[in-house]
Amino acid sequence: MLFLRTAAKRLAAPLLMQARRASSAPAGAYVECVSKSLIWSSIAADVPDETALAADAAKVCAWLGLEASAPDALDAVSATRVYDLYLPIYYWVKGVAARTTRPGPCVVFVSAPQGCGKTTICEAMVELFESEGKTAVALSYDDFYLTHPEQLEVASSGDRLLEFRGSAGTHDVALGTRVLASLAATGGTPYALRKKFAAAAFAHSARYDAAIAAWFAGQLGDDAGAAPALLTRACERARPLKYGNNPHQKPAALYRPLGAKEPFTVRNGSPGYINMLDAFNAYQLVRELRAALDLPAAASFKHVSPAGAGLGVPLTPLEARAYEVADAAALTPLATAYVRARQADPLCSFGDFVALSDVVDAATALVLKREVSDGVVAPGFDADALEILAAKKGGKFVCVEVDPAYAPPPLEYREVYGVGFAQARNARECTKADVAVDAVSGGPMPGDAQRDLVLASITAKYTQSNSICFAVGGQVVGVGAGQQSRVDCVKLAAKKVATWWLRQTPPVLDLPFAEGLKRQQRVNARVAFLEGGFDAYAPQEKAAFDKLFASGKAPPELGASDRAALMKKLDGVALASDAFFPFPDNIDVAAKFGVKFIAQAGGSVQDPQVLACAKGHGMMMAMTGVRLFHH
Repeated sequence: MLFLRTAAKRLAAPLLMQARRASSAPAGAYVECVSKSLIWSSIAADVPDETALAADAAKVCAWLGLEASAPDALDAVSATRVYDLYLPIYYWVKGVAARTTRPGPCVVFVSAPQGCGKTTICEAMVELFESEGKTAVALSYDDFYLTHPEQLEVASSGDRLLEFRGSAGTHDVALGTRVLASLAATGGTPYALRKKFAAAAFAHSARYDAAIAAWFAGQLGDDAGAAPALLTRACERARPLKYGNNPHQKPAALYRPLGAKEPFTVRNGSPGYINMLDAFNAYQLVRELRAALDLPAAASFKHVSPAGAGLGVPLTPLEARAYEVADAAALTPLATAYVRARQADPLCSFGDFVALSDVVDAATALVLKREVSDGVVAPGFDADALEILAAKKGGKFVCVEVDPAYAPPPLEYREVYGVGFAQARNARECTKADVAVDAVSGGPMPGDAQRDLVLASITAKYTQSNSICFAVGGQVVGVGAGQQSRVDCVKLAAKKVATWWLRQTPPVLDLPFAEGLKRQQRVNARVAFLEGGFDAYAPQEKAAFDKLFASGKAPPELGASDRAALMKKLDGVALASDAFFPFPDNIDVAAKFGVKFIAQAGGSVQDPQVLACAKGHGMMMAMTGVRLFHH
């Protein structure tokens, strides 16, 4: 195996420039070029006599398709190619090969800068050796790239070939290693291996074909806003996954467009299919919140819908106690945002996937450390934060770093039952401008209400439809997702709101738990207490519930009148719907859970009745004109 590195590397760009300078020189100028060749001096011992040199020059000229083979008949550029490039390299390789006694084919490995003609050199080597009855394999390898200033120089050189070649190149070190290993072991490449290489080559070229076909399809469309008539997408596997939605759904993987770089890096752990679905949906939510409200944001996702979302608004003392935060003042705004997201519905957030709008700091990592969670996606991690999180779950906690500058393509695709779907990505952002005006009175919406309505609207935007979201104080406090009836969404979300609110009342804050209970056991016990009905539990279930309390017996249930009295104290809640309200009954239900501000799309034939109902309950309502279905 012969490594032709130094000679070709010394030749490189100076040779190209030398050929350009010689292009206007008179015939015979090649003599000057040859006498000053960069590599002839290194192969003096291998240069044949004049007769053999002329014969070999004729071979090269014939291979290059040059009609003339005599030196005096070649123009300066052609003479440079023959006498300063192909013949010197050929003689150098030939000389080394003659001194090599190892049997087998001659493998020439040409390593030089990208764009200097290595591929042509490789082809010439094979031809020249075969003309002598010898077997040869020539491999081309780029060993460095042009710098940006050098690229600019090439781009303005007037050499169209170099301008179009560029300096990116395409390389596959693993492929080259396998070729060399196979050649060393067997003297050739097995058919199965060549089939794999062929598949890789066609997949690579398919990227260019797909891009060209898509461009033409876009040019030929009658309607500039229409979906492309021809859709060609070539992707390559970016990351294999253990399985899909369920363990029997194998194989599973993430893919990226050929030649593209995925917009994320896995910093720790091994994410699964649902983890990544949660991560990408949740990160879009918090990124939009950050842009709309200029506050750190967090989301707690389960099964591609948020269990909660929150902003970096300081906790009240009552919230800190209910959320079991010992030192709220020590929380950073980002840590506070996640506490709020997690505590919207801590029962549903158990085992969540977290999204954070900002670089993760140590304070936020410490909050995450104590929760049962699968992973987190964020635009970055401080070193100490990553160290804390990487130790979680025995090192299996997933940390995904997303590129905050990434802009997703305008069209998104999916395939269901063999049928492809395409739609424009929902790039319509929710802002305070959408909720600035009260349609009931025509007056302005209060500032805090605008914040909470935007928070609720963006959360609903990334929730499986139909969806309703309640928010107050910079925190989502109830999500109703995926119901066929909108009023059922309201009722489901309202039930969660009631649980969130009652957790902050004395009957729940003062529950006398037994010593040694874990935090999640206390969370579950509070929810069970508020759901009630435990006096009717089966004996073994009631006995297990009683053991959670210090006295060995659960306190009496909250009565209906006590619950109603406590709920009346909840006020100023914002509610967002992902579409219009078809009937006023949605508003009647919301009024029982402290709702005073509503954002909805409008557009229903029942809009006048809905507005009248809101007015009757003393509510304000923004008609955004934007539907936010998400499936």
